[in-house]
Amino acid sequence: MKIDGRTLTRETLEAMRFMALDRMAEGESPVAISASFGMHRTWAYKVRLKARGKGKRAVQLRRAPGRQRTLTDGQERQVFRWVNGKNPRQYGFDFGLWTRQIVRELIAQRFEVTLSLASVGALLARVGLTPQKPLQRAYQRDPEAIARWQRETYPEIARQAKRDGADIYFWDESGFRADAVHGKTWGAKGQTPVVAVPGQRQGISAASAVSAKGAFWFTTYKGGLNGDLFVTMLRRLMRGRRKPLHLVLDNLPAHKTRAVKAYVASCKGKLTLHFLPGYAPELNPDELVWSHAKRTGNARRPLRAGEHLEDRIQLQLAEMAARPDLIRSFFRHPSVAYIADC
Repeated sequence: MKIDGRTLTRETLEAMRFMALDRMAEGESPVAISASFGMHRTWAYKVRLKARGKGKRAVQLRRAPGRQRTLTDGQERQVFRWVNGKNPRQYGFDFGLWTRQIVRELIAQRFEVTLSLASVGALLARVGLTPQKPLQRAYQRDPEAIARWQRETYPEIARQAKRDGADIYFWDESGFRADAVHGKTWGAKGQTPVVAVPGQRQGISAASAVSAKGAFWFTTYKGGLNGDLFVTMLRRLMRGRRKPLHLVLDNLPAHKTRAVKAYVASCKGKLTLHFLPGYAPELNPDELVWSHAKRTGNARRPLRAGEHLEDRIQLQLAEMAARPDLIRSFFRHPSVAYIADC
């Protein structure tokens, strides 16, 4: 049976040529060698003719040099520096996200070189840049205040809590909707999958407090949060508590009303509120609790007929509260590593 050499890999053909030369050197007939490989009877003769006077080097695999790159290594590194951590608006463009077209135009402006979009994509991949959904950060953020919180403010809170024999909890609120769908599923290409959700809208809010030791307290409520409702929640949180509590939370106006200040004062040092820097939710591990709850709960199994969202959320949060190991795992996230360092 004859073999079409075009169906074999270049590496396989090279190995066959080497073996053919060795066997002919031992006196075997070229015709027999060709037949043993399933090749045309003249194949081994051609291999021997090509190797005459040069040996195996003449029949070894040659790597194709390929097309020379348009940009130098130094220019490619410069493209990486332009894109990584920068904004196209810094270079005079009116769009805030990088695209291959914008990179292409910037290369043309700076290097006077025109590349295809495919070449730009290959270049970006080569230097280690990939298309990603960016995180959103408020421009009002104060990086110095964030660094000061991690380096000075929180360590002092931790030292004070240790001296007082107090607990440290992180507090946050979040909202849930019955028709919210998080995550992805599989479907035929070009046909968006459909997930059945309740036609009647249901919404519920929840508040929780977590500690690095694995404690998890929660409550649910309807409507918006105001100072009086927040005080009611604080009373529930403090009920039966023996140790003093340092509560870390964000700067929501409801957290700073006169009613809240009056209640904290009435606790006579047993409750102290500490406010995170503005626009820095990543410093609060309780944000990770809500992220987990929304990814794994109602979003994965929409409500059935007759079910109530509040019951579902309370059950899910109760299950989380029964898993201190899960709560502790949120404190190992890099964004809140500063807590474990204290």
